[in-house]
Amino acid sequence: MLEQRIRNVALRSRVCTADEVQSWIQNGMTIAVSGFTKSGDAKATLQALARRKDKTGEPIKINLLSGASLGETDGILASRGLLGMRLPFQSDPDLRKSINLGEISYIDQHLSETAEWIRSGWLGDIDFAIIEATAITENGGIIPTTSVGNSPIFVEKAKRVIVEINLSLPLELEGVHDIYLPTARPNRQPIPLVNVRDRIGTTYIPCPPDKIAAVILTTAQDTPSNVSAPDAETAAMAGHILEFLSHEVNRGRLPKNIGPLQSGIGSVANAVLSGLVQGPFHDLEIYTEVMQDAAFELLDAGKVRFASSCSFTLSQAMRRHVLSRLGEYREKVVLRPQEISNHPEIVRRLGVIAINGALEVDLYGNVNSTHVSGTHMMNGVGGSGDFARNAALSIFVTKSTAKDGRISSVIPFVTHVDHPEHDVDVIVTERGIADLRGLAPRQRARAIIDHIAHPDYQDALRDYVRHAESHSGNTPHALDEAFGWHLRLQQQGDMRTMPSPVRAVN
Repeated sequence: MLEQRIRNVALRSRVCTADEVQSWIQNGMTIAVSGFTKSGDAKATLQALARRKDKTGEPIKINLLSGASLGETDGILASRGLLGMRLPFQSDPDLRKSINLGEISYIDQHLSETAEWIRSGWLGDIDFAIIEATAITENGGIIPTTSVGNSPIFVEKAKRVIVEINLSLPLELEGVHDIYLPTARPNRQPIPLVNVRDRIGTTYIPCPPDKIAAVILTTAQDTPSNVSAPDAETAAMAGHILEFLSHEVNRGRLPKNIGPLQSGIGSVANAVLSGLVQGPFHDLEIYTEVMQDAAFELLDAGKVRFASSCSFTLSQAMRRHVLSRLGEYREKVVLRPQEISNHPEIVRRLGVIAINGALEVDLYGNVNSTHVSGTHMMNGVGGSGDFARNAALSIFVTKSTAKDGRISSVIPFVTHVDHPEHDVDVIVTERGIADLRGLAPRQRARAIIDHIAHPDYQDALRDYVRHAESHSGNTPHALDEAFGWHLRLQQQGDMRTMPSPVRAVN
């Protein structure tokens, strides 16, 4: 087993336990770990660090960098008070709570940018990179597992590297990855990726053997994705998108296979993508950051011919299915570093169609995808901004209401802007589609109300627009009422309780 998993003979003498290695981590260190949306994350060393905190109670906090969210480790560290700073994305309830209480400094960041910050030295030195791996090659190359994330740049820039070899994962993962690292600016050459299928790098992360301080053997499993099954509303959204894309193809504005698809993380985006299984399109390609269950459903249905991603983020059942059939999938999928999967240059070049989720949208097309009531962080912006600004077609999806109708997802003014109206082409709810391309602000407001707002809120939205337009302006707002819907929600628990405002007579 060691001969297959650790092919560099000298490194076999550096096999340690996680409990031994965690003792090297000291207060104030910056630790960079593999992992992207609960997939391929380093688990053993950090969880051993949490056991140390439980046992000793010593005051220790680390700055933790990753690709995106980790699995249960994020919550384990947060609940022990072990995190001083965290970036660039998270999705754990305990970590979210600590962030919103101000106990952890959280930097929300476009996922394509983290590697550039590291490369530029803006975050200081990385003391350890901890990387989950399938195996180590003869020359010290690290073969990742179910994600790539920011692991390549972490390995390049860290002082020392700890490799966690996961024996529960098949060696057939070797060959799935395509590791390409851009050179330093300002004289960087163009990234030579012009087709979704292109392979432009190595199948492993380059690493000098002397830099690897320890090798840990583990069998820890990825935390399964908990995406919800499609429902009537998400099925309706998928139907609207299929009809819209068919119209675009018929008008000659999209190719017959509609172009590479990107779908964000989450239940709604996964369900919408799953709806394409029943659609009329064939020979599809996927260029995305996360392959959820729906991506493999499309591959199995023969709808997708090739998929490029940064990670496999799967339910327990789909994970077993995929890992047992890697021999079939290896010719159809590739995993890349997130600075490549999310790179604006490539997204723009390939003509990606981006489908991402929103918490709320406003009457002019601004999107909030991160903050509840403008203050409380949910997960983070993730890679949606990388794709939205640069995609050939940027689509955002959300259900028209939340919390049994007490909250409208279509509101006068979003309380936090992650994606300005300039980056949003189309918004979809179960009610329909608002195509905002070519519309001025006042036209957008009417299209959004008429086509995607819930009927319980349409009259109130129209009333707001009439009042706002009486104040004139290119993008009319009545600032005395703009956030009134959120204030009612805070005070009364329901946006539908809308007493008539007292207004001055113009």
